Amino acid sequence: MDPAVDRKVSGIVAATFTPFNPDGHINPAVIGPYVDYLTKKQGVTNVFVNGTTGESVSLSMEERKVLAEVWCREGKGKLDQLIVHVGCMSLKDTQELARHAEEIGADGIAVISPSFFKPSTADALREYLKQVAKVAPTLPFYYYHIPAMTGINVNARDVVEGIEQLIPSFRGLKFSGTDLMDFGQCVRLSQPNWSLLYGVDEQLLAGLAMGAEGAVGSTFNYMGCHTKQLITAFKAGDLSQARAIEFKVQELLCFAIKKGFNLGVNKQLMIEVSGLSLGPPRLPLLQCPADNSQAIAKKYHSLFPDP
Repeated sequence: MDPAVDRKVSGIVAATFTPFNPDGHINPAVIGPYVDYLTKKQGVTNVFVNGTTGESVSLSMEERKVLAEVWCREGKGKLDQLIVHVGCMSLKDTQELARHAEEIGADGIAVISPSFFKPSTADALREYLKQVAKVAPTLPFYYYHIPAMTGINVNARDVVEGIEQLIPSFRGLKFSGTDLMDFGQCVRLSQPNWSLLYGVDEQLLAGLAMGAEGAVGSTFNYMGCHTKQLITAFKAGDLSQARAIEFKVQELLCFAIKKGFNLGVNKQLMIEVSGLSLGPPRLPLLQCPADNSQAIAKKYHSLFPDP
């Protein structure tokens, strides 16, 4: 069967948070309202599920399957593209999640490199990705490059060069790194049916200038509508307006970093802005102190006042 890879991903893709109950169990009941918030309040119709923002490596296999299933069910008819991240430390677990994503009707899968036993070369990583892609051949396949988290010292450029010969379903890259030369070379090597998605929210404008066709990010959960305005301004050639929005994003994140910005803080900010009951992060991540999250939310509203 030919892979269903005709629809390119572009624009804003929200890297979703995983909702937990206060007792630490996943809370899939929130996903329906979450979909409605993204689509109706933020104008975001693409999601990246069970990634870094979703605390995937802290979830069990069964939890990841349940979350992917509920996102697919609740997003049907509302979301344009739903990419499920299936990367694990184990090749067999990654393959199992890839098969599952294909079975439940996901629109694509993404895979991060293992980061305990690390691939030492691009060829080793490419072979790993090939072994995952081949078990779900009908799904568009994306490599998720995030060296700050994986510690993988392999340029994405070396991974993607000629990869379509190894992985016919390969359709792009989530580049969550700050090396714009490496990203630029990925753009240079890109095929017409690939989607090059930038993943460092506070540098999105630079990524767009290098040729990104869209972006995957955690802040798009609560700043998606503003980021869409940034992209619109960039495409219209209004760099002054695009910079003005980007500088606001950077000002917010600079303020948040001083408050100890991490995934727990980011999640709490989403709760403050959206009103969704997403719960705490899972240990070893700690919940954000209330005074910090409220201060960051106040800063957010001062920079992005409600219309």
